Amino acid sequence: MKLEQSTPDVNWQRAFTFTIYGTSVLVASYFQLYFSHLGFSSSQVGYLYAVGPFISIFSNMFWSMASDRYRTTKKMMILLFAGQLGMGLLLSATSSFYAVFALITVFYFFYYPVFPLSDTMSIQTAQRHGKNFIVIRVFGSIGYAFFALSIGYVLGNVGISRTLLLAIIIAGACLLLATRLRDGVKTNGQKMEWKGLWNVLRQKEVLWFFAGVFCLALPYRMNEAFLTLTLKSMGASEGLIGWSLLAAALSEIPVFFLLSRFGERFKELPLLALAALMFALRFFLMSIADHPGTVIAVQTLHSVTFGIYYVTAVRYITRIIPDEFRATGLALFTIVWSSAAGLVSGTFGGVLYEQTGRTTFYFIAAGLALVACAGFLARHLLGNAKIPGASMDSRKM
Repeated sequence: MKLEQSTPDVNWQRAFTFTIYGTSVLVASYFQLYFSHLGFSSSQVGYLYAVGPFISIFSNMFWSMASDRYRTTKKMMILLFAGQLGMGLLLSATSSFYAVFALITVFYFFYYPVFPLSDTMSIQTAQRHGKNFIVIRVFGSIGYAFFALSIGYVLGNVGISRTLLLAIIIAGACLLLATRLRDGVKTNGQKMEWKGLWNVLRQKEVLWFFAGVFCLALPYRMNEAFLTLTLKSMGASEGLIGWSLLAAALSEIPVFFLLSRFGERFKELPLLALAALMFALRFFLMSIADHPGTVIAVQTLHSVTFGIYYVTAVRYITRIIPDEFRATGLALFTIVWSSAAGLVSGTFGGVLYEQTGRTTFYFIAAGLALVACAGFLARHLLGNAKIPGASMDSRKM
């Protein structure tokens, strides 16, 4: 349904989506360097990375269920960024491992739920104005590319010690933008009920999907957690690390647009299997890369790995999860993709990277991606299972 004066509504959502990925760049790629700057070991960095996914298992469900229950995403966003801002200020004043561990745990409580709630709001905004979800979500990729490059150069000039100052500035900007957002409307007017959610989650199609996502998420999070440390070990500067992140972010944008236009011609599970196969190739190439320039080239495979995976996975999950569970369903997706997988990869990935080295680390990542590929393909070949529930018109995805 299209409403009058839709442009400001959509544009504020685009601006918000653009900006939140500045914090994502910092958390995913520069927090690890900041913690190393404080003198923490690779194992300690892994633990600090892992505690976020652990706490986000609970925080994602808490905030997303509250959003579904009270039918407001805007107010949740305001609270989340206020919390991030406060924790950023406290983190900037300490360098003790145990104090950092405690504060970063609370920071992650406010950090992780932002992304499934933002996707929920973007989908609702797209529905409300008869637009394609990708025309909003692509601004997240553009924002990630912008911040990946600019943050790399800023920190290269002012020093990695200023990481948290940038986090505070970006969180403040996001907080201001959140006040300009508009809450989405529920298309069916139904309230979330525990019984209905449980019935959806018991469906074989849903369980198989989440199992495949988890298996693919493990190597993805392993790479995310230790990519910057890998580049640093090759002698890369903060600016070059920024170029590596930029290459990945820019490469996914054309794939997003292509899939938004032509993706409906292909079934989701084969596309997910293809993405997993390309992930395996990407991690294998990372295992044999020996120069920062090679790593940047490999990063362009982000286009046919994450680019295909993300659009297809969101399209699929909005078909198998009913509208009244939208925020909670995307939160569960985030828990599997980011939280549970990040917990395992951060805890054991740090030890694996430290004890076996980069080559074995990425060989194992490639193997896990192949297992995920086999899982998605096997499910597709088993036949056409009944999809448990209707959702948004897939043409709007």
